[in-house]
Amino acid sequence: MLIEARPALDPELAALVAAQQHEGGPAFWPDDQAAYVVGTVDGRGVACGAWRPLPEPGVAELHRLYVRPSFRGRGLARQMIVTIEEEALAAGRPVMRLMTATLSAAAIALFQSSGYHEVAGPDVFEKRLVALVQ
Repeated sequence: MLIEARPALDPELAALVAAQQHEGGPAFWPDDQAAYVVGTVDGRGVACGAWRPLPEPGVAELHRLYVRPSFRGRGLARQMIVTIEEEALAAGRPVMRLMTATLSAAAIALFQSSGYHEVAGPDVFEKRLVALVQ
């Protein structure tokens, strides 16, 4: 999968967000503060995600993570998470937070297996990002 940064009004991103909303995902409003990424396989957008800075210094929010149903179970969501975390860390945001109120048990399990832990009740998860030293 090729993962690329895309603007908020990118047509492939819009198609992925529409598919996510069709499955019951949250409403979408383009956010100038957010950094969006789209994952493509054979030139087709199959996954998306974003991060945005939160007002709290050093903290970012992971959101809009979505993989088309026919591409699930291939590790693409995990690849998207890693890319989003790397971008946030490079931007000086070593803490990643996410809200899980509408996520499935499988999504929550994915985040937990990716190192996220509940911090403020059952709907808020957080991870401290660590840069790899080479």
